Amino acid sequence: MRSILIITLSIALTGCFSNSRSVNQLQIVTPKHTQILVPSTARPLVPQATEIRLALEQQYMSWAGTPYRLGGADRSGIDCSAFVREVFGDIYNVQLPRSTDEQVTLGKEIARQELKPSDLIFFKTGRTQRHVGIYLGEGKFLHASTSRGVIISKLDNPYWKRNYWTARRAEEVVQLASL
Repeated sequence: MRSILIITLSIALTGCFSNSRSVNQLQIVTPKHTQILVPSTARPLVPQATEIRLALEQQYMSWAGTPYRLGGADRSGIDCSAFVREVFGDIYNVQLPRSTDEQVTLGKEIARQELKPSDLIFFKTGRTQRHVGIYLGEGKFLHASTSRGVIISKLDNPYWKRNYWTARRAEEVVQLASL
């Protein structure tokens, strides 16, 4: 009987949410899955730090184990810049440029000790090769690794520490990408 009551309440509450939107509004789904309708001319909303961390963890759970594929842009195989583009599209509702070389030009450069969750971090992994990931906090970042696919790595890993290049503040990347 109690299960029937819970199911009935769930259905009733679900019915309160609407997926419709007017032509002048943009629907933004925050990491807590709350729908916010804002004028389409407004810039995307930037979630709070705890929401960002939760959203990044959810993205990781969704993409974990997806293999790396140069030029790939879906769950059958994805490269680092496409992965960052997909995650930022899902969390911030913006479309980042496709390549790492283009992504590194967005936003303000920040020092490594100033990193906050969702900031973009860049590495020089070869003479002309570049790599990008998303900072999670606590010295960890989310990325599409060439050897292990979508994983979480530590910035203090000797390889990543040696190849660290620069970082960009997420909020500014989002603002520039939404223009």
